[in-house]
Amino acid sequence: MTGEASLRGTDVLVIGGGMIGCALADRLTLAGASVRVCEAGGVASGTTSHGEGNVLVSDKGPGPELELAQLSRRLWPDVLERVAERLPADAAAIEWEPKGGIVVATTDAGAAALTAFARGQRAAGVCCEDLDADRLAAAEPALTRDVVAAIYYPDDAQVQPAGAAAALIGSAVAAGAAVETGCAITGPILRGGRLIGVQTTKGARHADVVINAAGPWSGSVSGLLGAPIAVQPRRGDVLITAPMPPTVFHKVYDADYVGAVGSSDVALQSSAVVESTRGGPLLLGSSRRQCGFDNRLRPDSLAAIARKAMRLYPVLADVAIMRAYGGFRPYVDDHLPVIGPDPRLPGLWHATGHEGAGIGLSTGTAQLVASALAGRPDEVDIAAFAVDRPAVIATRSTDPRTEDVSR
Repeated sequence: MTGEASLRGTDVLVIGGGMIGCALADRLTLAGASVRVCEAGGVASGTTSHGEGNVLVSDKGPGPELELAQLSRRLWPDVLERVAERLPADAAAIEWEPKGGIVVATTDAGAAALTAFARGQRAAGVCCEDLDADRLAAAEPALTRDVVAAIYYPDDAQVQPAGAAAALIGSAVAAGAAVETGCAITGPILRGGRLIGVQTTKGARHADVVINAAGPWSGSVSGLLGAPIAVQPRRGDVLITAPMPPTVFHKVYDADYVGAVGSSDVALQSSAVVESTRGGPLLLGSSRRQCGFDNRLRPDSLAAIARKAMRLYPVLADVAIMRAYGGFRPYVDDHLPVIGPDPRLPGLWHATGHEGAGIGLSTGTAQLVASALAGRPDEVDIAAFAVDRPAVIATRSTDPRTEDVSR
């Protein structure tokens, strides 16, 4: 990163200790800023600890989110190297696995859509290649043979999300950042129409710049600060199998996944996503449902995940499910993150709304914010993620019937 000293003397307060907040803390301290992170719970205790750790380019069509994903994917190895230099043990906890992804279609219609989607991605610089039946069987021996089309994405990768967040915040602390957990935001500190800090459950905290990186709770936080944005929770569930011998060697998912991600339907959306972990269990997803902060596990969601996963991997019919969990993704109606300064309230910035892609997009998001704060353009235009676009500006932060007051 060039021009790092340009943020020296800048006090930055980051609201939220999830993956985005931790990546911001790491990058901004590298740029010379004095950084404090205020997290209402514990580091990585919200969305980050309930995710799969995906670092993907395969699920994004041409446009600004794909450009941010490509930037982030290029940055991840550099971040790993930097963390390893400071904190070798923490770097190992990231569990970086550049194992690649395979997207399959099991119907003629799905194959046509997948082929067209991949063609557009290739035109946008994504590396992907068709797999015939023999190559697919060699890559994933246990995968169903009922596949009409398959595309391989060598750049797809995975991290252990909580481990990655902890490593980045550890790197930031080693460089001088401060972290306060159990520190919830209660209101703004204003001077002359500018935000100069926040009131918290631990007292007043002043800063030159306040960054709202509170994930699904960003809508509530922004409302408390007087500049509400329309970020809402979108729930997803994951099944975890008992430990298995090597069975799945890539991130494998049905082409329906892309449609589920891009859907704005409030009802349950599900698709088959199957991937291994370093410890042996498989992660089975995925689902999406807009139900506020209702934290109940729902049988229809879990059944849909299991049914579709078994269709891709019939061997799973005989595998025990060890546990299930769910979490909330920060959702925006136009399916783009919210990154940059809030024009309604000087001193307030946002870095949120990544929905299920926050782990993968975190490094690029942190670079865009660092560059913008320093007044420098970046290779991805931050304007595409502007706060004042119609899908983002809200008249209120959340529906009071669904607001999670525990945050």
